Amino acid sequence: MLGPTNRKRKTRRTKRAQLPVAGWREYVGFPELGIDQLKAKIDTGARSSALHAWNITPIEVDGAQWVAFEVHPLQRNNKVTVHCRAPLTAKRRVTSSSGHSEQRYVIETALRIGDRVYPVELSLTNRDAMGFRLLLGRTAIRGRFLVDAGRSYLVGNSQ
Repeated sequence: MLGPTNRKRKTRRTKRAQLPVAGWREYVGFPELGIDQLKAKIDTGARSSALHAWNITPIEVDGAQWVAFEVHPLQRNNKVTVHCRAPLTAKRRVTSSSGHSEQRYVIETALRIGDRVYPVELSLTNRDAMGFRLLLGRTAIRGRFLVDAGRSYLVGNSQ
């Protein structure tokens, strides 16, 4: 007979086995921001998620705090620009893996990955020097996907 601890472990294992598997990089979309497709790095070592944005400006919309910003959704292409705005969730100090700390605007928006759409929190920062326009951290994928770090594009095209 299974004890309470073993039953809990077995339930967790069964739930994990039912999760879809994502690769270490995937195509995603942000329908509320007008971004159809963006290449993302899935990083289980990062807690939070970061979107490459520039021209980040706090604005007021109907008395509420929002942020306007621009995104280059295509890797190594600064000609295509999407103008975005979203309600401001927070301003937060974020420390990168290199130890650099900066104050960032944080938004919450819908993420589309494969056939799933759910809300995620994103900090807005300049990721020009990075290989990916989007870094998806643990909090964005926890309980939704397992990650196969040796494979890419397993979830399917986001469109």
